[in-house]
Amino acid sequence: MEYFKAFIGGFVATLVCHQGVYTLFYMAGAALPAPPFNMAATAPLGIPAVISLAFWGGIWGLPIWWMLRNAHGVGYGLRALILGAVLPSAVALFIVFPIKGMAFAAGWNPQVIIGALILNGAWGLGVALFMCLANRPAGAPAGT
Repeated sequence: MEYFKAFIGGFVATLVCHQGVYTLFYMAGAALPAPPFNMAATAPLGIPAVISLAFWGGIWGLPIWWMLRNAHGVGYGLRALILGAVLPSAVALFIVFPIKGMAFAAGWNPQVIIGALILNGAWGLGVALFMCLANRPAGAPAGT
């Protein structure tokens, strides 16, 4: 059940935190490849891009939670931020981009790399927050 919650946490964190920060970038006029909450169909199933992204965010929620579950206090949030920023960004930049025919590490474009770290760091914090809320004792006030 704990890892089901981690999947849901990663899925929800993608829609709320990742896409929320992406929307702020979009509203600030950043040059982005697609609008936030992109509903364009993805191959091969025709699923909206944002739902595909959220699914993969859910999958990433599993290892991130495995690495977070024993952390406490400031270390919990800091670990969530760092793991969320670094791991999915590295996989995207060094593996997914080349598979999709894009430049390795986005051609070392600092805007893309820093943007990925910020977006995925926000996502990692979202996963951590969701897991705090999902794992608190029933009837306990928020923040316990």
